[in-house]
Amino acid sequence: MKTYTALLFIVVLQVFLVHTAFAQDSKTVLVPLPSVDDFSRGEDGWSFGLGLGVEYETAYEGSDEFGVEIQPAGAVQWRSGDNVFFFAGEALGWRGLRSDTWLLEALVGFDEGREESDSDDGRLDGLGNIEEGFQFVLQARRALADDWRYWLVGRAVATDEGNLGLFGIGRRFGDKNDGSGHEINAVVVFHDSKFANKGFGITAEQSAASGLNQTSLSGGLRSFGLDYNYRHIVNNNWQIFAEALYEHYSSDVRSSPIARSSYEAEIGIGFIYVF
Repeated sequence: MKTYTALLFIVVLQVFLVHTAFAQDSKTVLVPLPSVDDFSRGEDGWSFGLGLGVEYETAYEGSDEFGVEIQPAGAVQWRSGDNVFFFAGEALGWRGLRSDTWLLEALVGFDEGREESDSDDGRLDGLGNIEEGFQFVLQARRALADDWRYWLVGRAVATDEGNLGLFGIGRRFGDKNDGSGHEINAVVVFHDSKFANKGFGITAEQSAASGLNQTSLSGGLRSFGLDYNYRHIVNNNWQIFAEALYEHYSSDVRSSPIARSSYEAEIGIGFIYVF
């Protein structure tokens, strides 16, 4: 918890020390990326979007079972110049634009965890539950041009159960700069041994209870992935969004008996009403 206290202090300090006197320009969104919610319409102050999404996704990491889940969408946001503070679902965070080519983000949220009941086929029986926990996320995107047509992305995720890192490159499609259009990212993901064993390791006790072989993973390459985002702005209030994710696991992860599939996948669609 000392780590989280320090990290949370950094976020709070950013809130109070960040410059808020940036001049407003004609942009209606902070950056024209479909993956970044911005309900401000280019104005400082509070904004609010609320909606629903339907997802068809892997039941748990490594599963070959799929299910449908309904999730809330949208966020409460407060914008001041090139800074947006937001509360979205179970995440509280800040994002800011610097020099028109750097998009920085910091947030505190929750790691969903895992329950034995997540497998309808009983493939998690005897492994116990992985409790939901806090995670702290730092992310940076560096545009390779002012129009945010291409960018590099890096993300670090810190939890009590290990750490994860992501690096990749993105591409935006479409001619509009209002946050609508298409976007795709290609990424490579790394994890430390603690994070790897949280999801895919099997202790001696779990092995005895489940009948699965005892497994211990080392840190390193976790996966290669692609994620896709789409946003269509119907009018001043309504937005439609879609997203898809494919993550192909490394051979080390696939060696775990928990990994019944070599990949994780998700597809979703939904709507948001902007107040």
